[in-house]
Amino acid sequence: MTTPAAWLGNDRGRTIPGGVHSHRPAISGRSHMVSSGHYLAAAAGYRILENGGNAIDAGVASGIVINVVLPENTSFGGVAPIMIYNAANNEVTTISGLGRWPSAASAMFFREQAGGEIPLGILRSIVPSAVDSWLTALKLYGTMTFEEVVTPALELAEEGLPMQPVTHNSLTRDLDSPDSVLKQWPSSQAVFLPDGHLPAPFEPFLQPDLAHTFQRLIEAEREAAGSGRAQAIDAARNRFYRGDIAQEMANFSEEQGGLLTYNDFAEFSVRIENPVSAQFRDDTIYTCGPWSQGPVVAQTLQTLENDDLTALGHNSPDYIHLVSQALNLSFADRHAFYGDPDFVDVPIDELLSRDYTKKQRQRIDMNRAFEEMPDPGQTADTSTAAPKPETMAGQEEMDTSFTCVVDRWGNGFAATPSDALFHSPIVPGLGIIMSGRGSQSWLEEDHPSKVEPGKRPRLTPNPSMAFRNGKLFMTFGCPGGDAQPQAMVQLYLNVVEFGMDPQSAIEAPRFTSSNFPNSFWPHTYWPGRLNLEGRIDSHTVEALSKRGHDILVKSDWEPMSVAALSAIVIDPDTGTLIGGADPRRDTYAIGR
Repeated sequence: MTTPAAWLGNDRGRTIPGGVHSHRPAISGRSHMVSSGHYLAAAAGYRILENGGNAIDAGVASGIVINVVLPENTSFGGVAPIMIYNAANNEVTTISGLGRWPSAASAMFFREQAGGEIPLGILRSIVPSAVDSWLTALKLYGTMTFEEVVTPALELAEEGLPMQPVTHNSLTRDLDSPDSVLKQWPSSQAVFLPDGHLPAPFEPFLQPDLAHTFQRLIEAEREAAGSGRAQAIDAARNRFYRGDIAQEMANFSEEQGGLLTYNDFAEFSVRIENPVSAQFRDDTIYTCGPWSQGPVVAQTLQTLENDDLTALGHNSPDYIHLVSQALNLSFADRHAFYGDPDFVDVPIDELLSRDYTKKQRQRIDMNRAFEEMPDPGQTADTSTAAPKPETMAGQEEMDTSFTCVVDRWGNGFAATPSDALFHSPIVPGLGIIMSGRGSQSWLEEDHPSKVEPGKRPRLTPNPSMAFRNGKLFMTFGCPGGDAQPQAMVQLYLNVVEFGMDPQSAIEAPRFTSSNFPNSFWPHTYWPGRLNLEGRIDSHTVEALSKRGHDILVKSDWEPMSVAALSAIVIDPDTGTLIGGADPRRDTYAIGR
């Protein structure tokens, strides 16, 4: 394993280990750092850190700013799974940040009342969880008030920001489509088409309804301030889930023919859970539980831990083949077994055991690819495994963003906020959607993530951390749907096996498999498909094709199907923080 001490200096454009050109410098610091899905979110987190806040204060601030500046990919009413490292207690915790299906929802309902579909719009809405997730993290692990951490987001929503070109392009694609969803939802048009037109790139774009929602929560917090910080944050939370805001969401759901009721909001709370983990040699990889796809990261890395990956060569045919096949095996288990542990007996301990991953490694033929999704591994009980899917073509959906923080006290924070505005209409007067993450469910009765009342869909967003010798080594994650764990595995291996600093590790050419059902409805499936960025040379493409991979060459810097990473690495020898951020999207790091 190559150690961070072996990293070379990384001048812009210089070739570093692995033959990768870095087009941005790695960001380094000794005190604190943020890497986030947008430069304004990174700036917001840094502002909080400079004002004395800890990693959790800064992470919540940057995450809520993402909800404002990337509304095409995330929403304050969406999801926000969080991972926190509390240095004082040497403890890693996750906050599920994932809503639940309404009590009236069921697979039978969608089969009988929705034509066997989980359609776009209000019917796929689950309880918004991001608000509870941000506030729970702040209350239990932060030091500041909600008003203090939400102020950067409030300013941007209230005073406006330049219409971001990436947002403008996303909205334009939808409006130009014959199936435009914005044209179907007047409440969403009111926000993004003020005065009947889409603001041009860099034209001021305001979100007054979202700003008013922030103000209402601040008002509730202020009124309860005399009871203490924690109780005041609870007051803000209760206004959203049990007060007038909850009633407004329930009323809108009823008006639109949705299933969410006031009781669904009032009874909801996020879960504080232990992470799951596996090993890559001496490193421990922590992920969220199998209510998300997070365990794919840990499971895949442990499958590969006994291979001499460095000897194979970075992005060589052997390397890409081996890593992609290990991912295929993990995704097959994801499809067969992952689901909400409150409803499904997920054999996660066995899936993440070394005995199991060693057996999985033995299934990989270095001369022949899996030409369809492999069978799940032989766990203690395969009787409840989901059946193998039928091939289904279609467009792959991706949204989401990411932010991570490390502070001067050694605390770590990672969060993956999500929920595209194209999944569900905005609630009038609130400026948020009600999470459309029901789209990541199934209707088959024998699927572990089928729709059930009160159940959490299996979520793609999945923040992660790696520890070395019991100390925080890396916080990392990304948007990108099913590409997320695949990009995260490659980032980690680029750092620990090929000696790349995190910026170079992020910029290196990537590959992703689509040899499994996509997490988003209608679950497109491309048997044997392997996506390669165009910077991967033609000889490698040819060699992989000969092994049976169905190759699709993407753009040189593919912004969607290979994800967009953020990471912070802590050099175990010096304690120096080194941050990286992906130029495939508007991702930035800042620290000192």
